[in-house]
Amino acid sequence: MLRGKFKPGYISLILWRIVRPRAAMADVQTGLILIAEAMDTQEDSLKPRPAIRAAAFSVHIFTAFGAAIALLAMLEAVREHWAAMFQWLGVALIIDAIDGPIARRLKVKDVQPNWSGDVLDLVVDFVTYVFVPAYAIVASGLLLPVAAPLLGIAIIVTSALYFADLRMKADDNHFRGFPALWNAAAFYLFLLHWPPLWSTLLVAALVVLTFVPFHVLHPVRVVRLRWLTMSLIAIWAVLGLYVLEMDFRVGTGVTIVLCAIALWISFSDALIRLARSFA
Repeated sequence: MLRGKFKPGYISLILWRIVRPRAAMADVQTGLILIAEAMDTQEDSLKPRPAIRAAAFSVHIFTAFGAAIALLAMLEAVREHWAAMFQWLGVALIIDAIDGPIARRLKVKDVQPNWSGDVLDLVVDFVTYVFVPAYAIVASGLLLPVAAPLLGIAIIVTSALYFADLRMKADDNHFRGFPALWNAAAFYLFLLHWPPLWSTLLVAALVVLTFVPFHVLHPVRVVRLRWLTMSLIAIWAVLGLYVLEMDFRVGTGVTIVLCAIALWISFSDALIRLARSFA
């Protein structure tokens, strides 16, 4: 009786039912492998070429050179070669002005996502805009001797906090408060060469203004009256080079023009808003 139940047809049917799921599973596995290989191939095709990656990373290197320039400026400051210090800080300012447009042009953020250009820029800006100028302000004898080290510490601490503030820029690209431009502040202290008491009060006021929510013009990113701002910046750059060439021994006219440009950068937004409120 048992022998009759297990005929060859039944055996073939049983084997077919056993083998078919295994064959189907093998087909599924093969399909998944093919899909994965196709995705890997597509991903590889989307990766930027080594030359493009190298070009993008070279922008980060260019930005980092600003910190090296800060070291050269610091060496000149230690020697009390103030004009040479500001010349090096000017080179760092040029690097800071052009590395951003180059990075956006080469899409560095997409090509080199593991390197943060924003963080790198903040690191370099801190040493060039804050640390080296703070040393110059403290060590130059422009401030009252008792207040100089305390104000130097205040400059470093408040500027570090300012750089970490996510609200440092308004929606229209104006800076909120005094934007820790201590390289510019130091330049004007050397240019004006006020009595130590006046210079001390000015530095103390700028420290406080760091956290006062008035708007300071960003010379490049603010769209409103950009043509005027850029023209004034060009004039400032020419006169600034002249001042450094003359080691800060310039006439009253040059000083007045440079101070007027600084006032426009600092308070033009407040004046425009005030004028509109009366219109």
